[in-house]
Amino acid sequence: MFFKRKKPSPQLPMDPDSGPVSELPSADGESLDPSPGSVSTLFLTGDQGRDRDRVEVLLGAIARVNDSLELEPLLVDIVDRSIDVTGAERGILLMVGKHGKLEARVARSRGGVDVAGFGASAGPAGDETDLRFSTSIANRVLESGEALRATVSSDSEALELGRSVFDLKLRAAMCVPLTSGRDGGVGPPQGVLYVDSRAATRQFTQSDLSFFAALAQHISISLLNARLHLDSIEKLRLEQSLELASAIQRDLMPNLAESELGFELGGFFRPAERAGGDFYDAGAQGRKGSERLAVVIGDVSGHGIGPALITAAAQAGLRSYLRVVPGVDEAVTLLNQDLSDRMDDGRFVTLLLAMIEPNGTFELVNAGHAAPLIWRAGSGEVLEPEGGEPALGMIEDHDYQVTSKGQLAPGDVMVVYSDGLSEARDPENHDSMLGTDGLAEALAHAAAEGLDAKGITARLVEAALGVAKDWREDDMTLLVVRRPPA
Repeated sequence: MFFKRKKPSPQLPMDPDSGPVSELPSADGESLDPSPGSVSTLFLTGDQGRDRDRVEVLLGAIARVNDSLELEPLLVDIVDRSIDVTGAERGILLMVGKHGKLEARVARSRGGVDVAGFGASAGPAGDETDLRFSTSIANRVLESGEALRATVSSDSEALELGRSVFDLKLRAAMCVPLTSGRDGGVGPPQGVLYVDSRAATRQFTQSDLSFFAALAQHISISLLNARLHLDSIEKLRLEQSLELASAIQRDLMPNLAESELGFELGGFFRPAERAGGDFYDAGAQGRKGSERLAVVIGDVSGHGIGPALITAAAQAGLRSYLRVVPGVDEAVTLLNQDLSDRMDDGRFVTLLLAMIEPNGTFELVNAGHAAPLIWRAGSGEVLEPEGGEPALGMIEDHDYQVTSKGQLAPGDVMVVYSDGLSEARDPENHDSMLGTDGLAEALAHAAAEGLDAKGITARLVEAALGVAKDWREDDMTLLVVRRPPA
C-alpha cells in the first residue's frame, strides 16, 4: 500500500520511536504510550477528508497558540475540536489540583455547549456535583501515564469500569494523559483529557486514541506556554510550539523500507525551519499481484506552519487518488484541483510522481519540479528526463499528462530531490553552489562504487552539507531508488 504506516526501523534523517501497546483488563480497552516519539502516522486512516481534518486540527491549534495569550479560550477550543473530530458526545479536561486529585477544568458537550455547572460564570473549577464521568478510567490514566480507550458492550462490563459508566449508560470512553510539557514530557502527568459517548454505534478506534495522544501533547505544551508567558519568556514559548509542529511533520514523513518490490530505497529530509514545505514518499501501490512502486516528492512554496498544512493535505490527497484512479496523470490532475481550492494566491506546489513497474519501466509526471537524475549502470552516464507540466495550484483546470517514460535496467539508480539540495550554498561565498552538476557528479561516483540506495543517499547528503555546512537556506529532501544488479 502506498504511504504505509511508519516502521520502527531507523532512517538516516529521522529517529522514530513506537510506543508500547498494552491491554486493559476489562471492557475491550487498549492503552498507548503517548510519548512524543510515539505520535506518528498511527492516526492517519486512509480517508483523505478525515486525515486532513486531523492534521489541520493539530497544526491549526499550534498556529492559534502562537496568536493567543489567553489559556482558557484555547483549552475550550481544543476540547470542542476533540469532540468534533472523534464524534464523542462530551469532552472533559481535568487537571491535578492542590491535593493531588483531578479537578475538572473544562467540560463541554457536542455543539460547543458547556456541561451544566461549567462556563465563564462557574469559574475554572466548575461545579463537580453536576458532572459525572468515569473517574476510574481518568484515575487509571493519571496513575499509569498511558492513553486508554474502552468499549462497553454489556452492563456487566460497564459495572467493571465503575458505577458512573453504568448509570450514564456509556458505551465508549477514551482518555489521554497531559504530560508535564518539559524535558520531552518526562515526569508525572499534570492532568488528563477525557471523552465519552452513549451511542452504541460510536466505538473509538486505535487511530482515534493515537490522535488524542497527539492532541494531548499540544495541550501539555500549551499549559507550559501559559506559564512561560506569565514569566515573560516569549521566545521559549514559540520554540516549544514550533518544536511540536516540527515533530508532527517529521512523523508524517515515511520511514522507508529498505526495499520495495525488489527496488532499494533511501531517503533524507531536513527542513530549513522548524516546519518545512517539502514532503516525500515511496511504496507499493495497486492490487496484490499487480503492484507498482510509487515515488513522489513535493515542494510547497515558503516555509513554516502554512506550507506544512499544505504538504499534509497534498500527501493525504495523493494517497487517496492513487487508490481510485489508474493513471499517474489522472491522480495529479485531481490533486491539482483539490489544492487549487485551498491555497492562497501566490502559493504553489512543485511535484514529481514516478510510477515504476517491477520490470523497471516507469512513467513520470513532472509538475514544475526539478528533473530526476538517472544513473545508467551500463554507460556510467547521468541523464535528466525532459518534459514538464505547470506546478500545482497555478492552473486549476489543467489536465496533467505523463511527461516522460523509460526503464531502469539492473544496477540503474533514480534520484528525485528538492531544489534545496542542488542549491546548497557556501554560507561564506554565495556564488559557490553544489548545483545539479555537482549532485550528478556525486551520484556517478557513489553509484559506480556499487553502493546501495542508503549508501548513495548518505553520499549525496554529504556532498550537499559539505557545501552548505550548517546553513539552512531551503528545505533539503531526497529519495533514491536503485534497481539491484542482476
